[in-house]
Amino acid sequence: MSLLEVTDLRVSFPTADGVVQAVRGVSFTVEAGQTLGIVGESGSGKTVLTQTLLRLTPGGDISGEARFDGIDLLAIPDEDMRRVRGAQIAVIFQDPLTSLHPLFRVGWQISEMIRAHDKSVSKRQGRALAIDLLGRVGIPQPQQRVDDYPHQFSGGMRQRAMIAMALALSPKMIIADEPTTALDATVQAQILELLLELQRESGTALIMITHDLGVVADIADEVMVMYAGRAAEKGSKHEIFYEPHHPYTKGLLESIPNSSAGADRLKPISGQPPSLINLPTGCKFHPRCIYVMDRCVREEPPLVAVGGDGWHRSACWLPPAAAGLGSQAEEARRKVVNKARDGEAAQVAASISGSPDAEGQVIA
Repeated sequence: MSLLEVTDLRVSFPTADGVVQAVRGVSFTVEAGQTLGIVGESGSGKTVLTQTLLRLTPGGDISGEARFDGIDLLAIPDEDMRRVRGAQIAVIFQDPLTSLHPLFRVGWQISEMIRAHDKSVSKRQGRALAIDLLGRVGIPQPQQRVDDYPHQFSGGMRQRAMIAMALALSPKMIIADEPTTALDATVQAQILELLLELQRESGTALIMITHDLGVVADIADEVMVMYAGRAAEKGSKHEIFYEPHHPYTKGLLESIPNSSAGADRLKPISGQPPSLINLPTGCKFHPRCIYVMDRCVREEPPLVAVGGDGWHRSACWLPPAAAGLGSQAEEARRKVVNKARDGEAAQVAASISGSPDAEGQVIA
């Protein structure tokens, strides 16, 4: 059994304007010691997905299953969930300044979290542990800085303090929700390297949430690309970066700045992400997709295997041959779209979809 197994997770929020379909049937697994990168534009459902695992989405209508180390996080009593949250699954939130209480010293906040889970730890011991943790994450002079308030820390130091708090109880998993968004490039690299180093030391599983594929390029083992509350593509880091199948994944890759000589201009994805209240019909990406076919407008594609090993999956009507960034993949895309636009949509759709087997894989 994987450390975390999420199956068909759905989260919606009723509002005065309609139902917000924040997460729509997402499934994935995370192994012990593994790093999963979850990427996508703002509003794609990344944060709601992971916060739901910790029961931090009050008011939402939730269905599905999320088994962590053998227990269903969505079904256990609140008291049991409080024992899991922080001790076994820790979170590093996006903005450390709003996550740290401005009126309490940084060291006290770290100590308070430790003592909340372990009543046997005294105040003196909690302070000593806080100093040790601040030193481990690279805070200079931790004996003095332990008594500073959050506003006395720089942005990078506040993020390191949040990492220290997340590591305090040696959790089995850390969820890092865009932990480097507000930091400059140099500090961002330091924070990512710190997370990797601490992960290697403790064997902690890591879920890295970001809108930037470049952030997960060096640290992720597997990547899940989300769009409109659903997984658009899943696969290993190599498959996502070198053999992308979904046009949205390809668009995200082409939007990464490249400083090498002779690099092409950025190719931003046209249009805007859809409203999660009024989602378009069919494939939710079709209004922005340059490969759109008739079937894309009518039917939403399932997440099916596009690689020989079955792990690389994509929710797109394009054939598996269209994976990759090279000319062969582009030629496959053009052939499929041209045939569909020439009135052969039914034959093309049949050749692409095949018939799903019991595991949802495509039989061509």
